[in-house]
Amino acid sequence: MTSIQTNGHAAAHAAPTIKIVPPEAPLRDVMNGAGRMEIPCLDHGFVALVDCMPRLVPEGKTADFAIVQSARVSYGEGTKQVSEDRGLVRYLMRHRHSTPFEMVEFKFHIAMPIFIARQWIRHRTANVNEYSARYSIVPDRFYRPDLESVRKQSKSNRQGGDEPIDVGTAEEFMKLLDNAEHLYKDYLSLTEKGVARELARAALPVSVYTEWYWKCDLHNIFHFLSLRMDPHAQWEIQVFAKAMYELLKPIVPVSAEAFEDYRLESMHLTRLEIEAVRSGKPLATDNKREQAEWEAKRERLGLK
Repeated sequence: MTSIQTNGHAAAHAAPTIKIVPPEAPLRDVMNGAGRMEIPCLDHGFVALVDCMPRLVPEGKTADFAIVQSARVSYGEGTKQVSEDRGLVRYLMRHRHSTPFEMVEFKFHIAMPIFIARQWIRHRTANVNEYSARYSIVPDRFYRPDLESVRKQSKSNRQGGDEPIDVGTAEEFMKLLDNAEHLYKDYLSLTEKGVARELARAALPVSVYTEWYWKCDLHNIFHFLSLRMDPHAQWEIQVFAKAMYELLKPIVPVSAEAFEDYRLESMHLTRLEIEAVRSGKPLATDNKREQAEWEAKRERLGLK
């Protein structure tokens, strides 16, 4: 243990003593010394893990260690078995004790189309710093889906698309994207003539890419992932969410397993649905959306 000592009358005004305590056991880097870990997404995008907390953990443990440590309000983890740690993490996830999961944080560098960023930013529990088109010229990167990926508006989901649209209409849409991308040349020209970047950007479509750093704790990342990895989420944002999950899963494998078991692959039943299971009768509501959701759950449970 090393300390910084102060003495005499000046001590009252001096910096406090700082004790440097060495780790109780050898530590390892959960990112294995990597500066960043990156997965490409869509045509020009990516999700890159650039840092996490804790970055250093006792040998033989994962970053799940910080969750257990917080839950036990103890630093004497050496006497605990890994199996006991796993049981505690699963208990915390199962019973929705969220605070210990907030002790783990991840920082990502992400490039995505602006229309995806605007969905993403609705998750307001992260710290975000975005590329500024007020200060810098927007790079020439636009999202273009494959022709087969142009989707028809869903009849049951007002905010989404489902099956592919006919080829002729898809080709017409691709021409619309061509026209939108051609605005980029005019955007560059007008900024060179002196039009302010903060105003010139107004002419660019939401298919252009933006970037940001996004830092968030594990509890709120899991909430984001439970919504954005869902099959009902927009396909493009699912791509980014799945990439994010692949990057963090090896770092918190116990928490990820519990997340899959109790959140991602689980099912919430309402009071009316529980009564329907008990009685064997139809759902006691005239609401068509509730009825449709219940039928989907019954099918998943093998009750149809």
